[in-house]
Amino acid sequence: MKVLNFGSLNIDYVYSVDHIVTKGETQSSFSRNVFSGGKGLNQSIALARADVAVYQAGMIGQDGLFLLDILKKEGVNVDFVQICDGASGHAIIQNSLDGENSILLYGGANQQMTKEYVDYVLSHFEIGDFLILQNEINELAYMIQKAHERGMVICLNPSPMNDIILQLPLELIDWWFFNEVEASQILNETTDVNKLVAGLKKKFPLAKVVLTLGEQGSVYIDQTQERRQKARAVKAVDTTAAGDTFTGYFLSAIFHQCTIEQALQQASDASAITVTRHGAAPSIPTMKELLTFEK
Repeated sequence: MKVLNFGSLNIDYVYSVDHIVTKGETQSSFSRNVFSGGKGLNQSIALARADVAVYQAGMIGQDGLFLLDILKKEGVNVDFVQICDGASGHAIIQNSLDGENSILLYGGANQQMTKEYVDYVLSHFEIGDFLILQNEINELAYMIQKAHERGMVICLNPSPMNDIILQLPLELIDWWFFNEVEASQILNETTDVNKLVAGLKKKFPLAKVVLTLGEQGSVYIDQTQERRQKARAVKAVDTTAAGDTFTGYFLSAIFHQCTIEQALQQASDASAITVTRHGAAPSIPTMKELLTFEK
């Protein structure tokens, strides 16, 4: 089994602020830092640090070459990443004193995928291999259809949630990774946990679904079982990449034949470490750090 993460590669510009800027407000920031990011890159690094061999596919501009160096250092295979004209994707991130964030994305190179490129990448994978996707790149519908035809196991984190998600062949997704806001949006439902769980089970009867709830923990759902996990109590300073860390460490546990309970625990603890640190990819813990944290 091989793992392909076909996802975004971003440059993150992170501004520390007193609070998230509101409509019509001008606010001075305390500092600005530049980090590697993008849900694709973050999840690949989380998988790699959780001892999973992962291939990254995606596009960057010349300004994003340093992202390849970061991925290579983590042991991620970047043979399928292509360099294109124009700027790499980037994000403007506000990080408030209470640890919350607000993110504005610019697609850049992440929106330059072609069907020919998708076909080239997927030709190197086969039945039983995993494809991990997020909603920060284009040609998602084509990727899902072609991966399904190849017999790949398709995992989707529908972030950012928008109309593109609703136009995808949703019935072909094998694993969903939602947070409570995304689940509420796709179901047109309140954020009541029990209603979300019931709604997701009904809407995706053939899929395995993971729902993250921040401080309320997480839930795993399929047609035969429902498992809930409490969140580890920590002092959050930056929630960027917490969800990506959860996804990477959860899937790592599944790949290593852990139980659902063990996967939820591992992912919960890993994301708890992430929110105590600043930045996206730099905040993701290694497996060694996680084992120490669990003790």
